[in-house]
Amino acid sequence: MRTSVRTTRSRAVRAATALVAAVALSLTAACGGGDDGNGGGGSEKGAQDRKPTVELPELDGERLQVAAVWTGEEQKRFGKVLEEFEKRTGAEVSFVPTGDNVATFVGSKIEGGAPPDVAMLPQVGVLHQFAEKGWLKPVDEATQEQLDKNFSQGWRDLGAHDGKQYGVYFKAANKSLIWYNTTAFENAGVSEPKTWDEFLQTARTISDSGVPPVSVGGADGWTLTDWFENVYLSQAGPEKYDRLAKHEIKWTDPSVKEALTTLGELFGQKELLVGGNAGALRTEFPKSVTQVFSDLDAPRGAMVYEGDFVAGNIADTEAKIGEDARVFPFPAVGDDAPVVSGGDVAVALKDNEGAHALLTFLASTDAAAIWAEQGGFISPNKELDTSLYPDEVQRDIAEALIAAGDDFRFDMSDQAPAAFGGTKGEGEWKALQDFLMDPDDVAGAQRALEAAAAKAYGD
Repeated sequence: MRTSVRTTRSRAVRAATALVAAVALSLTAACGGGDDGNGGGGSEKGAQDRKPTVELPELDGERLQVAAVWTGEEQKRFGKVLEEFEKRTGAEVSFVPTGDNVATFVGSKIEGGAPPDVAMLPQVGVLHQFAEKGWLKPVDEATQEQLDKNFSQGWRDLGAHDGKQYGVYFKAANKSLIWYNTTAFENAGVSEPKTWDEFLQTARTISDSGVPPVSVGGADGWTLTDWFENVYLSQAGPEKYDRLAKHEIKWTDPSVKEALTTLGELFGQKELLVGGNAGALRTEFPKSVTQVFSDLDAPRGAMVYEGDFVAGNIADTEAKIGEDARVFPFPAVGDDAPVVSGGDVAVALKDNEGAHALLTFLASTDAAAIWAEQGGFISPNKELDTSLYPDEVQRDIAEALIAAGDDFRFDMSDQAPAAFGGTKGEGEWKALQDFLMDPDDVAGAQRALEAAAAKAYGD
């Protein structure tokens, strides 16, 4: 049975309210001037200046392999975390990129008898699948101690299966944010929308000003699952969200029809999408961000939806967060704005001292601090000093996530079996890409989603 964080509707409302307030506060602070000359108040201390909070074993001569989906800037920043682990233990750590299909990559390595020591899984559903197959090693006492000290019960539960703790959620994501180019908004004379209807009207006004309003990274199917989940959670509510996540209700349910129809209000107007529907399907996630912020004087797009990690891609442009790039919460489709979270969980695939030591390190504030101060990262570690984040926007998003405690919903597709929610060219990714191309065919999208889900869940 899959673990999920359950909340009442009133608690979810409080979390959404906290997020809205925190994002608004962060923008006010960020626009008022930086604390450190780089757009925020990041700590002046590096990893070498901080006193370690966790003791690690000596691992001289030991070689470890870590597999994760991260590439580009994310891989470089995680590399700094691994470098610190190497310095403190004497181990040699190599990084292996998995590609989008983490489950297939890691599964093939395991079945071939050469698994990595540690894998970073972006889908909690994959953690459960691997645990059921006996591929994962429970955390040791030292890792559990760090988890109990630094993480709320909800995040610990997400890394467990059948009462055993297997995972450490090192990197979290607030996936209910829309980032925008301030020049495009100012030129169009629009402000931040709070509801879905206001969002669509804002997009139409921006389009009339001569700028395509919404950049969609449709070449990466996971971005489309995130669009759907935010609409569905806000419109259908948390109880139905939980049931659909476990396939207790079918994707042919009227609530899914309503959410797809709502999403089609955006996808069905090609003039609202950068490059139209066909262009969106050819756009990978990193480009969906950079094409909004690369040319500040003549923006090629006005808004891009995705999580806090968008900040890392904005860093590849000349845009400054808080000035050229700002953010607002995903608009409320129903009564309440959605709060959807995601994350990458570290698991041990080998029962050796090095693998367990790395999990212990990743569960500590020491490891989280290294990536936090680089940006493009949010940690669910509640003991992390949030002054380490490099700007007020990222800092307050992180604080809102921690303040929410267990009041959030985890990414629905990441809870599903990988064949449905986490495989390129298959399942939900493929069905929603087809829907992006033909948003009028709601019934066809529902049939495709249900057929793929029934097969993946074994119904």
